[in-house]
Amino acid sequence: MLFEIPRHDEVVAAALAEDLGVPAERLLGGLADSALLDKDVTSTIAVDAGVRFEAAITAREAGVVCGLPVVESVYGMLSRSAALLVPVEVFPLVAEGTRVQPGTRIAEVLGPARAVMTGERTALNLLMVLSGIATEAARWQDEAGDALAVLDTRKTLPGLRMLSKYAVRVGGASNHRLGLFDMVLIKDNHIATAGSIGAAVASARALMPDLAVEVEADTIAQAVEAAWAGADIVLLDNMDDETLAEAVLAVRDAALRAGARVLTEASGGIRFDRLAVLRASGVDRVSTSTLTLARPLDFGLDGL
Repeated sequence: MLFEIPRHDEVVAAALAEDLGVPAERLLGGLADSALLDKDVTSTIAVDAGVRFEAAITAREAGVVCGLPVVESVYGMLSRSAALLVPVEVFPLVAEGTRVQPGTRIAEVLGPARAVMTGERTALNLLMVLSGIATEAARWQDEAGDALAVLDTRKTLPGLRMLSKYAVRVGGASNHRLGLFDMVLIKDNHIATAGSIGAAVASARALMPDLAVEVEADTIAQAVEAAWAGADIVLLDNMDDETLAEAVLAVRDAALRAGARVLTEASGGIRFDRLAVLRASGVDRVSTSTLTLARPLDFGLDGL
């Protein structure tokens, strides 16, 4: 499967810049500087400038590979910024989204030794973080099955929002809203200031008619009120298993009577070991920050 990766030049530049101790603008501006690799003082003293290096990126644990295009971007930006006559080349050996076992070579990296080593940690860091997210997304969606959609949240590492949500898709789970701009999510504070759920939904429909509207409900009564008010999705927040199952049935009944389709979503402290119960409840989707805050997957780069 092909995955469209979001633009990530700024992320790569920022990551390289903090390792090299230079402004990110120096890497984004298109100005080549042959002295850039000298910032890697260890490689400068230990490796002759003319030495070439062949290496492989290898998985050190099982998981889902995500971030190979970012690895290519790291070495492409470094090669351009350092004015390399012979750029570092990255040759993926598996497809994005491949499930691998420990010891699997996922890419080969060929080029000037100093450049390969200078970009190593930045490339691996991004690969590890994104693969960790994809792996966790795959684990949750596998357990949830086809009838229950697993979604991420906006709890992401600053600056990595779009790449993190990309990794969720690579792992087979789904994205909740990308940010504050692409969906209306009415929470308790919004309801309090609007006066009621009905008033908040009506305002959303009037001012943002093209956006989906989701309402957070803490009780069954609020969930039913949200369905009657015309919400597209009712978020059942921090409900125990029994209450959640009752809320799902109540929302479905209200939606049927209103002649509308309303999805239900479980959220708030959702644990992996609860997925089987949630699936049996009939809830349509579950959202969790566990995906985008997953532990990185371990990879290494070693000479061939």
